[in-house]
Amino acid sequence: MIEFRNVRKVYDNGTVALDGVNLKVHDGEFVFVVGDSGAGKTTLMKMMLREEKVTSGRLTVDEFDLVKLPNYKVPYYRRQIGVVFQDFRLFPSKTVYENVAFAMRVIGEPSSVIRRRVPTILSIVNLQDKYKNYPTQLSGGEQQRVALARAMANNPRIIIADEPTGNIDPHLSLEIMNLLIKIHKKNKTVIVVTHEKGLVDYFQQRVVTLKGGRISDDRVGGMYNAQV
Repeated sequence: MIEFRNVRKVYDNGTVALDGVNLKVHDGEFVFVVGDSGAGKTTLMKMMLREEKVTSGRLTVDEFDLVKLPNYKVPYYRRQIGVVFQDFRLFPSKTVYENVAFAMRVIGEPSSVIRRRVPTILSIVNLQDKYKNYPTQLSGGEQQRVALARAMANNPRIIIADEPTGNIDPHLSLEIMNLLIKIHKKNKTVIVVTHEKGLVDYFQQRVVTLKGGRISDDRVGGMYNAQV
């Protein structure tokens, strides 16, 4: 499904963010991407979203060749990806329902589909009773659940979560990760960029460790060592 083949990313200032990365993520996998600050995690994520372009090498997601993909096709490509950000990025003037519905409206989904699908998604993240609330009326954990619901709105095949527990209380981190596991079990490919070693060890999924722009470790079900 997702393949990095000898991918190298060099920014205009000369910083080498990724240096010969080879990585395959198969359909339906759950993958943690870990590593110290500056290891290349954010760049890896941005390249999958086509926010950054490959300097050299090849990057494919399904039938999309992200090296050759013309800019006008990028929005169509991104429709198959749901993104969860650390800072939630909710619209403060929109209700929970409206925040989730917005993701569907921008791609032209009919109102009838939106009315049917949004309550279903909110029930998955246990927010069906909060649909009239605004973000400021929610806890950090609830806001992150809205962000998860929005990421699922258009039934994407891939969910990318960037530090999804970074801005919530530690005791809520487990709840958010359990929801991501629940989403994964609905035949979704889930990639979680995180620095939280405890959560990674607890969930025993595949762990890809980046160090200095290279993959230093790739294992399934084992504890990761940040010093690898």
